[in-house]
Amino acid sequence: MRTGEPLPAVGEVLAALATGLWYWNTATKLVTVDAEAARLLGLPAERTTLTEAQTRARLHPVDWNEITGVVGLAVAEDTLAEVRIRVMDGRGRVIRTVRSRSKPSYNRVNRSYELIGTLQEVTEPAPGTPAGRRAVTGDWRRSREAFLLDAGRALAEARSTAEVLRVAAGLSMPGFSPDGLAVFGVEAGRLTIVGHHGQQPGDEGPFAQMSLATDYPAAEVVRTGRAVYLSSPEQYRTHYPVTWPLAQGFGRQSWAFLPLTVAGRTMGAWMAAFTYPVAFTPDERSVLTTVARMLAQALSRAGVQESERELTDGLQRSMLPTLGPEIPGMNVAARYIPTGGGLQVGGDWYDMIPLPGGTPSGGGRIALVIGDVQGHDVRAAGLMGQLRIALRAYASEGHRPDAVLSRASRFLHGVTHADPRLPDPRFATCLYVEADPATGVLEIARAGHPDPAIRMADGTVLTRPTAGGLPLGIDPDADYPTTTLALEPGETMLICTDGLIETGGHDLDTGWQRIRTILEQHKGDLEELADALVQGVLGPSSHHTRGPLADRREDDIAVLLLHREDGEHGRGGGPVGMTAATPVRRTMLTVAQAEPERVAAARQQLRELLHDWTCADQVDSVVLLVSEMLTNVLVHTDTDALLTAEVTGEPGGRRIRVEVTDAGDDLPHRRQPGELASSGRGLLLIELLATSWGVAPRGAGKSIWFELYEPDGPGPAAGPAEVPGGA
Repeated sequence: MRTGEPLPAVGEVLAALATGLWYWNTATKLVTVDAEAARLLGLPAERTTLTEAQTRARLHPVDWNEITGVVGLAVAEDTLAEVRIRVMDGRGRVIRTVRSRSKPSYNRVNRSYELIGTLQEVTEPAPGTPAGRRAVTGDWRRSREAFLLDAGRALAEARSTAEVLRVAAGLSMPGFSPDGLAVFGVEAGRLTIVGHHGQQPGDEGPFAQMSLATDYPAAEVVRTGRAVYLSSPEQYRTHYPVTWPLAQGFGRQSWAFLPLTVAGRTMGAWMAAFTYPVAFTPDERSVLTTVARMLAQALSRAGVQESERELTDGLQRSMLPTLGPEIPGMNVAARYIPTGGGLQVGGDWYDMIPLPGGTPSGGGRIALVIGDVQGHDVRAAGLMGQLRIALRAYASEGHRPDAVLSRASRFLHGVTHADPRLPDPRFATCLYVEADPATGVLEIARAGHPDPAIRMADGTVLTRPTAGGLPLGIDPDADYPTTTLALEPGETMLICTDGLIETGGHDLDTGWQRIRTILEQHKGDLEELADALVQGVLGPSSHHTRGPLADRREDDIAVLLLHREDGEHGRGGGPVGMTAATPVRRTMLTVAQAEPERVAAARQQLRELLHDWTCADQVDSVVLLVSEMLTNVLVHTDTDALLTAEVTGEPGGRRIRVEVTDAGDDLPHRRQPGELASSGRGLLLIELLATSWGVAPRGAGKSIWFELYEPDGPGPAAGPAEVPGGA
C-alpha cells in the first residue's frame, strides 16, 4: 500500500489476518458472527446469527463456563475479557483452539451483557515450555478447581484472624504463587495492617496508618473497590511514583491488589506480590479474585466470632465469682466450661458466699451454690446472673438453706412469668450447701439437682442421697427440705451440673460411673482433681469412655470441690483423700417416716461403703440387717431413723459398725415367732449374722447397733452375740 492511499476496511484487515468478529447480546440470547468467525467455529464461511444454544454446542463445555466467569470479572474490573476456547465438531472432537478477546459492557436496565470481540486461531504450546505453562489447558483448569476447593475448605474451617492469615500464607496457587502477602484493613480513614507474610517484622511500618488519600495501590483499591494489577516494576513506578520507593526495596516484580468485599462493602485489601513477572491473564485474575472473595468472607466470619467470644468471655467472667478468701480447715476448687458450640455462654454457675457471723479473715460458715438454668442462650445467661445475685442476697441475710431456695424459686417464677410476651418460662436446678469449717457439718437443700458425691479419705466414693424439691421457678410455694451430712477430715465433696455427668452420650448411671473412676484413681491435689474431672469428660481420654446413648451433644459444665483438711498436711497439702491416721469410712443417712423409699437408698449406701469388702456374703448380711433395722423403726415407732455406718482398720482386717438411732422409748426384745408369723425375726437375724450387737438407751430414744469383721481380721469371724442392752 502506497503512502496517501486510503486505508482498507477493518473487515478486510481482519480477514487478511484470519481474525473473525462476533457480537453477543445476552438479552436476546443471540450471537452474530462474520464469515471468518463462522469458519473458525466449524460452520460455513458466511455471516450468520446463532442462538446461545447453537453456539454452546460448538464449544467445549468447560470453556463455555469459563467465558461466563471471565466476562463478569472483566466488567467488574473494566478490562478486556480474554479466554482460550476449544472448538468442537458434531462428534465432540476438538478441531482447533481459538483465542477470544472482547470488551463487555453491562446494561443495568435489563441486567444483560453486550460483547463485541474477535476470534483468532492459536496453536497449543508444547508442554513444559514457558508458553505451555501460561496456557489455559484442561490440566490447569483441573488444578485450579482442586486448589480453589482446598482453599475454600481451609478458609471455611479457620476460626480466628490468625488462622485465616496462616491459611492464606500457605496457599500454593496453580502455576503461580505469591512470595509476599499482606492484608490491609480500614480504620478511621486509614489503612491498617491486619497481617503479612514474606516480609520481615517491622517492614510493615511505613504502610501502617497510611491515609486512604495516599497514592498507594491498596488505598486506591479500598477507595474504588476495583483491583489493581501491576505486571512490572515499570508499571508500579509509572502509576504510583510517590509510594514506589517504599515498595522498591522488597525486590518484587509483579503485584496484585484486590478488594476484600463482603455484602457490597469493601472492608480492606489483599496484596499478592511475586518475585517474577506475572502477566495476570484473565484466568490468573479469576483465581486471585476468587481467593480474595473467600479470604474476605473468612476474615469477616473470624472477626464476628472473635467479637462474640470476647463478648461472651467477658460476660461469663463478670457473672462467675472468684472463690474469695481462704477457708480455715477447708480447700475449694471450681471449674466452669461453656458448651462447645453456639454462643459459648449458658445457664450453669457456681458461687461461694460468706455467711453472716464470719470473721474478716474468712472464718465462719460459708455457702456453696451450684446450679443450671434451662437453655444455652443469652436469656439463660441473663437469668443465671439474676438468680445468682438473688441467692447471694438471700444467703447474706442469714436465711437457712431451705428458706434460701424457697425465696429463690419464688423470685425466678416471678421473673419468668411476669410478662406473657416473654418466651416459654424457664426453670433452674440448684444445690445449696451451708458448710461449717470447724465441724465439717454440711446442711444441704436441693432443687432438682444431682446429689453430691463424697470421696472418703481412703479413696472410696459415695453418692449422698439428699432430700429435694422441684427445680426453681416451677412452683412459687415449693418447699425444700434440708439434709445434714458430716464431711470428715480428709474427705472431699463433689457437686456438679449434669453436663459433667451426661456429656459424651452418658446417662446418669454410666456418667456417675465414669466420674467415680476418676475420683477413686486420682492421687493429686484438689486443683489437679478438678482438671482431671474436666479432662476425663472433654479431653482425649473421653473418647474411650463413650456412653450408651447415640446423642453426644455437649452441655455446660460446672464443678465445685470442697475438701476438709486432715490437719496433717496443712493448707494445700498432700494428695486429696490421703491421711496419716487409721483409715475411716463413715456415712450417715436420715430416713423419715414419710420417706420409706430412702430405705433403698440406705441399702445402696452400704453397698458403696463396702465396695472392696473381701467377703461378699457379709456385704449381703449388712444390707439385710440395715434394711430390717430401718424398717422396724418405721413400722414400730412414730419417729425418724438415723443410720450411721463406720468402717475402720486396714484392708483384710477391717471392722464395720452400723448403728440406727430413733426417738422411740420402747426397747426391742427377742421373740420366738411361729412359722406363719409376719414379724419378730429382726433380732434373731442380727444375732445369727452379726459378730456382736447391742441396744443402747439414749437420753431421748435408743440405738441398736451391730459389728462385723472381715474374715481375716483381728476380730472373730463369728461367735456368740453380745447380750442385748450392752453398750
